[in-house]
This record gives sequence, structure tokens and C-alpha cells, in this order.
Amino acid sequence: MFANEISSVALGEKPVTITEFVAVARYHARVEFTESYVDIVRASRALIERFLAENRLIYGVTTGFGDNFTEVIAPGDAAELQANIVRSHAVSVGEPLSGEVVRAIWLMELIGLGKGYSGTGPDTLELIRTLLNADVIPYVPGEGSVGYLGPEAHMALLLIGEGRAWLGGELLDGAEVLRRVGARPIRFGCKEGLSLTNGTHSVTAIGVLAAHDASLAGQTADIAAGLSLQALKGTVRALDPRLHAVKRHPEQAGVAANLRRITENSPLSEEFLDYRLQDTYSLRGIPQMHGGAKRALNQAWTVVEEELDSVGDNPIIVPEDGDGIALMGANFDSTYVGIQSDAMANALTVLAKIAERRTDRMVNSNFSELPAFLAPNPGLHNGFMIAQYTSAALSMDLQGMAGPASARTVPTSANQEDPVSNAYSAALTAYRAAGKLGYILAIELLCAAQAFDLLAPRRPSPVSEAVKELIRSAAPEVTGDRAFHGDIEAIREFVRHGKVLRTVEARTGPLEC
Repeated sequence: MFANEISSVALGEKPVTITEFVAVARYHARVEFTESYVDIVRASRALIERFLAENRLIYGVTTGFGDNFTEVIAPGDAAELQANIVRSHAVSVGEPLSGEVVRAIWLMELIGLGKGYSGTGPDTLELIRTLLNADVIPYVPGEGSVGYLGPEAHMALLLIGEGRAWLGGELLDGAEVLRRVGARPIRFGCKEGLSLTNGTHSVTAIGVLAAHDASLAGQTADIAAGLSLQALKGTVRALDPRLHAVKRHPEQAGVAANLRRITENSPLSEEFLDYRLQDTYSLRGIPQMHGGAKRALNQAWTVVEEELDSVGDNPIIVPEDGDGIALMGANFDSTYVGIQSDAMANALTVLAKIAERRTDRMVNSNFSELPAFLAPNPGLHNGFMIAQYTSAALSMDLQGMAGPASARTVPTSANQEDPVSNAYSAALTAYRAAGKLGYILAIELLCAAQAFDLLAPRRPSPVSEAVKELIRSAAPEVTGDRAFHGDIEAIREFVRHGKVLRTVEARTGPLEC
């Protein structure tokens, strides 16, 4: 099932999948709480309130934050302490995060804090759920985080009637937003401000979106490659399963199998089976390069899904023999997601560089044996000449983004947090990288569709014809120059929302990931 086919997601009975997560964050599926979810939250809240009444020494509950952990806070100041962390930590800067990213972070907070190890109260989580289902989008500046804190604090301000948020496209102050949705500001109890700003919530949320989009782009890259292979008269002999059986990487064999299904019964492939003894690397190396990238993307999916079902808070409140204990540690660290996000950015760059090369070969008449730049009247018409420039520029952007953010660090909090994960930067980079690859694949698909028109009456495979028809539903055949920006945006949306993949899988069954 695709994410845009899910209408609601219930928290509490079973782990939330990446697809369900995206259904809420991107496609506005409603969030519901199960009875078990509410029961667990209430029990956890009762435990942390008892700890406060007993004046136990617990980080962030009866102590200050960061290097201020040595400062003891009186129980009577617990509520003020939690409001102070939210206000003082709302210091991220720059352009605001997109609505789907903010929705994703809120959903991740509901998932993580609802596991019963954080002590967050049911009223606080219910308010977040209400605002999420009402599509209230807090104004969250997106820069200046080494792993968490700043963006989450801007979101938490809204819960106490402060900050700003969008409602129905209108940017309003926090108190007015709450009034319009029929909600009231809350007063944070002990630990709630800390839990809402601390932990792996933002990094994991962005990492989930990145993993979803990267996986979808990886499968769509196989489809685009299959079309280009036919348009460039490539031989499918390089897809022989015997060739890939001796390379012990299942992803490589999977890509070759996908390409065989996409090119099956292709008159073009049959005609040009032995046109060349050996194709250029960007054609014959598709299974190897795509397969290597997919290994990294598949591993990232697994790790991100594990983190999605984890508790990333500190301290955690553990019920034990009717008494309970607060355990201080470093579950807030996002290194797992950070490293995998770096790997995703690298893998997406690999997919981009080979896709751009295939596009270049299609627009280059010396290689494609088609009219220059796929234009109907080269010289008078420029065709896809500059679209390839866009693909090249985006590919170079990705090459600059492929450096490992999780390897970088600057100490914070008076050296109490002496290394930092920098996973927030890594996750955002992977998420943005998937978006850039979507444009590169859109351009390749547009060029392949135009190449098929120019190759007529020769025909590609039936599956490829179906993809071409989808493309033509939004981008007509190029009979003269026009502004291609709208075409690229439209096909990129087809890629992003899985329409290209669904078109293929409706005829082939599920492709290999």
C-alpha cells in the first residue's frame, strides 16, 4: 500500500511503519490514540509526578539542563523550569521548515513520548494530536540545530499559547491559533518541556521522510533507466541473470530483474539486441551502480524504522516493581540516523550521476542517433538542451551534499555535550537530496518519452508505453520550444507521489527494492 492510500493511523497497538508515518506527515491521514496508548501515558505521568513529590534527584526534573545539571531545582519551581527550557531554547534561525517536516516532527513526538518512558501527560499529547489533525503548522526556523532542541522548542511554544503557526494558510500568533481550533494553552508539568525539546524526534522524523523518498526514488530510477536503455538502443544482454548471479549482491540482481520486466516484449530491445557489442558504462552498469546505491538505501530504511520504534528521550522513566526508576543516559543521540542519512545522501548522488549521464546521451545526437537535443527542428528549436543543464547542476549540488555531516562536531553546553551527532544536518541533507534526485529523474523520463516519439514507429515495451502515456498526460509531445519548467515540476510530482512506480507495478507486480 502507498502512503497516500492510508486515511488514519492509530498509535499504541503496534509499531508505526514508515509508510504510515508518511501518510500522516505528507498526506494528512488522521492520528488516533488507542486505549492502550492513553493508559500507558497516564501511568508514566503518574510515576514522574510521584518522583517529583519525593524530590528525587533527576536530570531536568529537579536539576537544571546541560552543564547546569549540578543546579538543584525546588519542586515548586518545576513548572517554571519546563516553560523556561522551551522559551530559552527557541533559537533556531533562517527559513521555516516545510509543513510536512513539521507535521512529521509532531507525529514523532506523539510516537516516542507515547511509549510510556517520558512522563509526558495525556493532555499535552492530546493537544498535539488535535493541532496535527487540524493541520496547524508551527513556524519553525530550520537552521541552527546540532541534533535537536531549537526546532522542537519553537513547536512547543505553541502549546503554551506562544510562538506562531499557520492555520489555513494564515500565519497567526500562538494564542489565536489555539482559540480558532477550540483549544486552550497548557501549563507544562515536570519534565514535559524537556521531553518536547530533547531527543531524536526531529532527526528521526526527517530521516523517515528521507528514507521513504529515497527508496521511492531508487525504484523510480530503475524505471527511468529502463526507458533510457530502450531509447538509446542499448542491449538487454547485459541484464542476463547468469551475469548477475556471480556477483554476490542481491540488490544488483534485483535491479537487473526490474529492468528485464520493464523492457519485456520491447520491439526496440529486440531490434537492437546486438546493435553494439558492449554499451557505454551508464547503460551496462545500471544494475551494479543502482544495486550498490540500493544496498545503502535499504540499510538506511531498516535503521530508520528501528529508530522510529525507539525511545529517544533522556532521562527515561522506567516502572519497576511498583516503584520505578529514572535512568540518565544518552538515548537522545541520533548517530544511528545521522550515519544512515549520510549514506542516503551518498547513494542518492550515485543514482543522480548515472541518471544525468543517461540524459546527456539522449540529448547528444552523436550518441543517441536522434535529432540534436531531441528537438523536432534542431537549430530553430532548442529542445531539451538546457534541461540537461538543470540535471547537471542538480547532480553537482548532490555531489557537494554527499560529505558526511555526522563526522563533524563542535562541542556545546560548556563542553558537557563535547561531541554532537550533527544528525539534524545529515537528515535534512538526505531529505533534500531525495528531492533533487526527483527532478533529475523527471528530466530523464521527459527525455525518454520524447525519444520514443522520435523513434516512432518503433515502439518500446508495453510497460514503457504506459509510463510514456502517464508522462504525456501532463507534458505533451514536444513539437516546438516551450517553457519546460512546468513539465519538469509535473513529472517530478509523479515521481514524488509514486505515480510512476504505481503505473509500472500495476502491470509487473511489485518491483525489487
